[in-house]
Amino acid sequence: MINYSFSMKELEYFLLIMTRVTSFIFIAPFFGMNNTPKRVKIALGFFISYLLYQSITPHMYVSYRTTLGFAIFVMKEAATGLLVGLGGSMCMMIMSFAGRLIDMDIGLSMASQYDPLTQDTTTITGQLYQQALLLMLIITGMYQFILKALVQTFELIPIGEAVFRFDKLVTSLITFLSEYVIISFRIFLPVFASMLLLNAILGILAKVAPQLNMFSVGIQLKIATGSIVLFLTAWMIPGASDFIFTEMKKMIVAFVEAMM
Repeated sequence: MINYSFSMKELEYFLLIMTRVTSFIFIAPFFGMNNTPKRVKIALGFFISYLLYQSITPHMYVSYRTTLGFAIFVMKEAATGLLVGLGGSMCMMIMSFAGRLIDMDIGLSMASQYDPLTQDTTTITGQLYQQALLLMLIITGMYQFILKALVQTFELIPIGEAVFRFDKLVTSLITFLSEYVIISFRIFLPVFASMLLLNAILGILAKVAPQLNMFSVGIQLKIATGSIVLFLTAWMIPGASDFIFTEMKKMIVAFVEAMM
């Protein structure tokens, strides 16, 4: 017979840990994929929370007088976990945005499909790049860094002591948006350069041979040229993933510092 007793303070402390962990799992890349069963996410959150509960010493219990006070602590822990996971989740969308730019330039923007990971429509190249980035995240062990970042937040931001500095959060978001566009355009640059050259050639041919229907010919040439460029630049995906993972680390660190 199992006889395990605990105090109400211990239960509240464990629930606060689980709130931060499950909020992180809900939105973090790899852990928060929408095609993962919700029961698996809950079980993973409970297991990680139990390990953290056993490893965090000493337990710093929160003090409150009303139910609203405890609710505020729960909301703070949920916001902390969401911000840590959001720092990685936003960077995962860089590849998808670059894929949208590529498909819009080569003429495949109308060939969109439903993405079960983001529950939104995405283009063919965007979906291909998104899956390649997720594969690189698993191969390089970047998911371990994301999980370690969550664990270290319990040392840097103890339970109930998160302080949200909105000026730093806004500054981090503005910096990320500039990096978001720059990295996306660097991925899109080979296709952009080849399409720019192709458009110039088609413009010259339209003047030299106006009897040719350059509209129908140009669509086929753009798709063929874009596919060839995507095939020749496939070796650049690991390098682009390194840029994104570096940005992911910077965003997670920036969000954690804004809550310390």
